[in-house]
Amino acid sequence: MSPVLAGVLQLLALMAALALAYVPLGNYLAKVYSSSKHLRVERWIYKGIGANPDTEMRWPAYLRGVLAFSVAGVLFLYLLQRLQGVLPGSLGFASIDPDQAFNTAASFVANTNWQSYYGEQAMGHVVQTAGLAVQNFVSAAVGIAVAVALVRGFARSRTGELGNFWADLVRGVVRVLVPIAVVGALILVACGVIQNFSGIHEVGQFTGGTQEWNGGAVASQEVIKELGTNGGGYFNANSAHPFENPTPFTNLFEIFLILLIPVALTRTFGVMTGSVRQGYAILATMATIWVGFTALMMWTEFAHHGPALQAAGGAMEGKEVRFGIGGSSIFAVSTTLTSTGAVDSFHSSYTGLGGGITMLGMMLGEIAPGGVGSGLYGMLVMAVIAVFIAGLMVGRTPEYLGKKIGTREIKFAACYILITPALVLVFTAAAMALPTPGDSMTNSGAHGFSEILYAYTSASNNNGSAFAGLNADTQWFNTTLGLAMLLGRFLPMVFVLALAGSLAGQQPVPATKGTLRTEKPLFSGLLVGAVLIITGLTYFPALALGPLAEGLA
Repeated sequence: MSPVLAGVLQLLALMAALALAYVPLGNYLAKVYSSSKHLRVERWIYKGIGANPDTEMRWPAYLRGVLAFSVAGVLFLYLLQRLQGVLPGSLGFASIDPDQAFNTAASFVANTNWQSYYGEQAMGHVVQTAGLAVQNFVSAAVGIAVAVALVRGFARSRTGELGNFWADLVRGVVRVLVPIAVVGALILVACGVIQNFSGIHEVGQFTGGTQEWNGGAVASQEVIKELGTNGGGYFNANSAHPFENPTPFTNLFEIFLILLIPVALTRTFGVMTGSVRQGYAILATMATIWVGFTALMMWTEFAHHGPALQAAGGAMEGKEVRFGIGGSSIFAVSTTLTSTGAVDSFHSSYTGLGGGITMLGMMLGEIAPGGVGSGLYGMLVMAVIAVFIAGLMVGRTPEYLGKKIGTREIKFAACYILITPALVLVFTAAAMALPTPGDSMTNSGAHGFSEILYAYTSASNNNGSAFAGLNADTQWFNTTLGLAMLLGRFLPMVFVLALAGSLAGQQPVPATKGTLRTEKPLFSGLLVGAVLIITGLTYFPALALGPLAEGLA
């Protein structure tokens, strides 16, 4: 079988699996977040944290819950790392330095999982399981909660109430993430992913000599890092490591986990707003971008330039032979079009245009299908922008799902789409202008610039993947990337929840003959264009200096 055909068949199998899970999981998520009943274990949790799950919250109260919980998470994870040297199960590893502990705490709480350390050489079992793995669950649940709050903003009227953050958070963990993660972890263990608490031991090498390895609860952390679109890795090689991702099947299964909840949430959106066609329209937009990017990535990586690439069947540098170009391309596009950041190949070794595709996927805002929760609310904000543009074209007050998009709403949406580009471009410019960060670059010219641009794009968009070749374990990068991750995660949530509160307080507007039909293919096409044009205008100059210059050269 040719490598190209194998890649296409993997893509078709993945799409079929997602199609089978779409309706049942989407309906289940809608039921979870619409139910008024609480499970017994949930009541125990509410009692433990002192929360009343039946109290409705307006958007400021909902936001305070998000921020308070996240601040507590940063402090807890920071202290856990600083105390690692005296904790049991530390495997003899020392406590984490202050700047790196801040960076890691910010990273995992912000659902980014950027790692400036070697996982198997820095973190012991307690930090990995009680710290990092726990944040993989709760940070993903926070993203889903904010997305559901925005959906309620569209679905409700004449009220500013968006639900209860604590109930949404707990339900996301207990009813959604934990059950799927348990099943997924068992599948990964059955396929060869390790799951233990063994210490450091020596193993022989084929070329002679020995190497030290440590075990860990890898399967359980691997499944939630993909399912929650967190990213990162137990080992430094990430999902290219055979202990994390041993076979082509596990590779495809992990991509399935990455896309599962973000895709299903479009169905949840349609069910909760009373129009499943609206959910299909959002899904069609996401799928168009994802399939287009995947096809383009495969084309750039399978293109034969020179005898070495012809002999290898494509650009195999930096890719695992057990996955091939097809599996690696699908993984790379899926992980950068979501806020995952897990990688099964080195993006820095992709062709110049291929590396640019991974960057552009993050620059779109990771909305195709995006991160768990963040992808849906990001795409809905873009839908508000697209409706506003359509209204300007025809001279009519824009409406979306029966809600007027007025001055207040468009300001919130505009602030949302400006935050991450500002963080990316300002931090990148500062890093290139100052001499010390430049010393961390192992490459010069366009590729060196791409390393810096990729790092801040990954951090600000809460992706977490790296371009390689950049030493990010410095005080400058640990601090600035940590700030970019926190600001890129929580500032957009402020405007999303404010937009949700504004929409929930409106009185529905009846549809007329002049109302834009947002469930039709025409609107999906308009939305795709708005996403690509707005992103292209924002980032094109920076892309021209990095991956485009390298690719055209």
